[in-house]
Amino acid sequence: MKAKRPLGASGIETVPLMLGGNVFGWTADEATSFALLDRFVEAGGTLIDTADVYSSWVPGHEGGESERVIGAWMKARGNRDAVQIATKVGFLPIDGKAGLSAGHIAKAIDASLARLGTDHVDVYFAHTDDAETPLDETLGAFDALVKAGKVRAIGASNYKADRLAEALAISDANRFARYTVLEPEYNLVSRAGYDTALQQLCVAEQVGVVPYFGLASGFLTGKYRTAEDVGAGSRGAKAVAFLEGKGRPVLAAMDAIAAETGATLPAIALAWLAEQPGITAPIASATSLPQFEQVLAMLDLELSADQLARLTEAGR
Repeated sequence: MKAKRPLGASGIETVPLMLGGNVFGWTADEATSFALLDRFVEAGGTLIDTADVYSSWVPGHEGGESERVIGAWMKARGNRDAVQIATKVGFLPIDGKAGLSAGHIAKAIDASLARLGTDHVDVYFAHTDDAETPLDETLGAFDALVKAGKVRAIGASNYKADRLAEALAISDANRFARYTVLEPEYNLVSRAGYDTALQQLCVAEQVGVVPYFGLASGFLTGKYRTAEDVGAGSRGAKAVAFLEGKGRPVLAAMDAIAAETGATLPAIALAWLAEQPGITAPIASATSLPQFEQVLAMLDLELSADQLARLTEAGR
């Protein structure tokens, strides 16, 4: 079992795996979600990711479905103090408006806390950068939530390096709470967004990184090998792009390492991710326990320096 790591300067520690709750109440029903959450905790995990907007895109859903499932699970298990909950604000409209205005943030946190059945969240993320709201307004609103005890730490999701640097400077100048966690898209075949200035900034500023799409929307499980494997929809389009890019060399390198170690491809992809500079814990979700076991295996997988280097080079 890999040891716990600090989540940047947030004051939170976690094993190098964060459970993605985007599927809860959607492609994983409540019973399955409870089973996945139970297994995660049994395996030593504590950090759980969700968002108010999960899963508003499903016909008949309004958003908050994932938060409600997690809240029901924590109530049933009586384990709120044993886990850390991260949720997000910015995409789900309230009274017809979304974004990161002070008023919206104040309403959104109370709605999330009610769904989760708790008086605080451990990390509260700006789900996406809001260019229409001044950063000092957003950060002031987050700071007020920290001071009120509703939020332990704040994070940024989908921020570029220049905007994250500006936000950190504004927090320092105004003595606001700082973004201490970043949630970007990052994996073996989608690296350009984090591998450069953003990575350097996070390392320098002690911002813990919890990347999403760690398995590249399923591509790094090995399920898409040829054009015939690819179906319709957004996942299919992404798989085609990966196959036409660095996907085939990456899968070949992963296959070789799987033969050497006996590890599954999901475990290899996530174990590589967990060893990249600045990364605290990749996020991964699953819709069944057998699928989740392949993810959890990364907690016991130690890749050699040579294996890590081969994977890095394959996707360069």
